[in-house]
Amino acid sequence: MLGGLPEGCLNAPGPGRRWRYSGPIVKPNPTLSLDETRARQVLLLRAFEADDSPPWTAADRDWATRVARASLADDAGAARFVPERAHHAMQRLAQRDAGVRAALKARFAARPWALVALLAGLVLGLAVDQIGPAQRINLLAPPIWALVAWNLVVYLMVVVQALMPAAAARGLRAWLQRLWRTRVGKGAPLQRFAVDWAAATAPLDAARAAWLLHLAAAALAVGVVGGMYLRGLVLDYRAGWESTFLDAARVQPVLQALLAPASALTGIAVPDTAALAAQQLAPGQAAQAPAAPWLHLYAATLALFVIGPRLLLALWALTRIGWLRRHVAVAVDEPYFQQLLQLAEGRSAAVWLLPHAVPPAAAVALAVQGQLTALTGGAGQLRLADALPFGAEDDAARCTPPPGTTRVLVLVDLAATPEAEVHGRLLATLAASAGGTRRVLLADETAFAQRMGHAPERVAERRQAWQQLADAGGVPLVTAALGAASPAAAQALQRALGD
Repeated sequence: MLGGLPEGCLNAPGPGRRWRYSGPIVKPNPTLSLDETRARQVLLLRAFEADDSPPWTAADRDWATRVARASLADDAGAARFVPERAHHAMQRLAQRDAGVRAALKARFAARPWALVALLAGLVLGLAVDQIGPAQRINLLAPPIWALVAWNLVVYLMVVVQALMPAAAARGLRAWLQRLWRTRVGKGAPLQRFAVDWAAATAPLDAARAAWLLHLAAAALAVGVVGGMYLRGLVLDYRAGWESTFLDAARVQPVLQALLAPASALTGIAVPDTAALAAQQLAPGQAAQAPAAPWLHLYAATLALFVIGPRLLLALWALTRIGWLRRHVAVAVDEPYFQQLLQLAEGRSAAVWLLPHAVPPAAAVALAVQGQLTALTGGAGQLRLADALPFGAEDDAARCTPPPGTTRVLVLVDLAATPEAEVHGRLLATLAASAGGTRRVLLADETAFAQRMGHAPERVAERRQAWQQLADAGGVPLVTAALGAASPAAAQALQRALGD
């Protein structure tokens, strides 16, 4: 855990002593909007502090808090405290951990990736373009129609993504999380950072992927057009068409409609029905009509429906990347960030631990104090009340928390049978005497789980019974083996101490 208890912090105040006032916990904004660098620092620090992981110690936490407070103006908003604290913390943490240094230096290589996308698309377009066999263009089946059709499908997907961005990003976020788990170090904090970073930057990563794909698609179309004209310079292509089921009267309106935009742009008219009929080929007949007008029409079609739109979409994606890099949304609706924001506002958490029937074991009290210290940077206060005996559950004086209390933890043993006449009455008394102070029912299952290790179903049944009583009393229930120094116990106490 995070060090021992300060002297006297587990004693109720004696005569003449005063409780330090601490205002109520205010629900913070659910997200902080940070630039990419600050967001990276905040999530890295959170990964080490939330898991209580070396080489970051409780003394380091206190140092980062003090330095951040000293470097900010008195009227600085609470939202500035979190990134400022992380910025100073990285100065120490990066010196101690190579994985942190690598994570801080990691950057998206925009220019190399853009060059790769452009070259790959251009080379592929030049390589795969085949206007037709035997230097003949089949007017009904040139490869560009497949390219245009695919891009129209992509534009439809772009529209769907714009209408449902959350659903579209869900798959990408899951893929990125799996990818990052295999790329970062094996330490738990770095693994946690990788997952959190992938979730926080999923919109930014999606914009970058879209930018590269649009550049590659535009370059592919440019390669196809370049390939057509390069081959046309050294080879004599001819145009014609053939079909078992269609005649010129049916083919001409189709080509007229498909090539109308290109015809308007180039001024080249699509042949009429009679001219098109003359270009129809019999089996084995060689094409005779010049292909140049058709090449111009097809090139203009690619420019209008592929190259131009893809470049515009790439420009839009690049603009979005710039905005998203300055506005990475970091979710702060969890106890770790809530306590940091509370520290920034100059308030400290004041937790009142009220045991029922028996005093808590020393290990339990130390565990609660350790998590409170971790969440508040050492500024939180834990006060331990005398154990409330059976029969005193409706004693309002003994169930009234000290002034300034921000949270009441009612500690019970999971081995005890929950009774509405006893524990339910205690929760009702606290509801009346504690006012709006948040109350949490905290059940220690250490002894019961050890005794019933051979019958886990009994433990589950007892948890369910306590959950029903907590629901009836309108309070959240947190259960864990609090005396065990385990990640599960730490997470349970974080839930109990946070909103």
